[in-house]
Amino acid sequence: MSTEQDLFTLPQRYLDVQAAARDLAADCSDIAARADESDSIDPDVRKRLAASRLAEIVVPAAYGGRFDRVDSLAVTVVREALGAECAHLDSMFAMQGIGSYGIGVGGSEKLKEEWLPKVARLDAIAALGLTEPGVGSDLKALTTTVVERDGKLIVNGHKSFITNGGDADFYSILGREGDGYSLVLVPADTPGLRTERPHQIIAPHVLSDVVLDNVEVPVDNRIGEPGKGFALVLATLATFRVSVAGAAVGLAQAALDEAVAHARTREGFGVTLARLGSVPEHLAKCWMDIEMARSLTYRAAAASARDARANLHLSSMAKVAATEIAASVVDRSVQVAGRFGLVRGGKLERLYREARPMRIYEGSTEVILDSLAKQLVRDAG
Repeated sequence: MSTEQDLFTLPQRYLDVQAAARDLAADCSDIAARADESDSIDPDVRKRLAASRLAEIVVPAAYGGRFDRVDSLAVTVVREALGAECAHLDSMFAMQGIGSYGIGVGGSEKLKEEWLPKVARLDAIAALGLTEPGVGSDLKALTTTVVERDGKLIVNGHKSFITNGGDADFYSILGREGDGYSLVLVPADTPGLRTERPHQIIAPHVLSDVVLDNVEVPVDNRIGEPGKGFALVLATLATFRVSVAGAAVGLAQAALDEAVAHARTREGFGVTLARLGSVPEHLAKCWMDIEMARSLTYRAAAASARDARANLHLSSMAKVAATEIAASVVDRSVQVAGRFGLVRGGKLERLYREARPMRIYEGSTEVILDSLAKQLVRDAG
């Protein structure tokens, strides 16, 4: 029986998950800098993540997972720990869930049994194909097509900026089918599918375009009902969006830890930097902002674990708040460290680059705020 004092304390099962994630992050600290500069899956990170068995959290228990269903709070707590140490590790963990969630919710038993245990063990790398060269946030404008013909699904299109692209073992591809949108599982070795890597971002990422030229897969590879794939994508975003906030909180905490360590030991004008000028104010504001972001993130993640779709507004708020705070915290931390925060290859410089994309992927700040404003006005009517 919980008490009032327990109200803002993580239950034990989440504390256990948190401890395991922190252990994994510490275990990967020696390879984090190398992995975070890679545009391909780092084999050592993959091996260590598999050994930790934490990827089981993003798969339902019936198919080799940890919990009965994917738990947003557990995913968020893990990403907070991993995001503090290694963006590559954090992305690998998260994408196993993001790329496969639709299968767990809407896939046939055959698809679930074939792919989800492999996802949990990291025997198969997952990816989700939404974005296109001319389509970003406005997914209903996508041009990829899905046509059913003679017991096959024919997929044509060009997906762009796909995380795990080029290294994934399968892609969950969203395309137009009739008047709706269908989600289709396409194994990476399917004839007609090829990957290209025309882009890389400021914080190197496993990223590629995925071109589908008359790709044929069995009709059973459709995930869910024909034309109903958009609902599966929304369910995926509702479940995992808040976990981006967790990773952002972890990144911000890591940046502040670096700044505090520097400020405690660096001296100038007869005092430590921690007591000089505006530095104490910078540090205090960072601490305060992180705690606010963490509180909102945990609340939103717990609500998402209960009902992801009904609480998407909270997940969206947490995602915006935490990623914007991470950007300001890491910026202040670099300012505290001065030239040492700018050194290429240093942790603060790496965190600075990694923080920037968080405000764009899985819903940019502006798009989310527009959606939240519409909901606020609609609900007030």
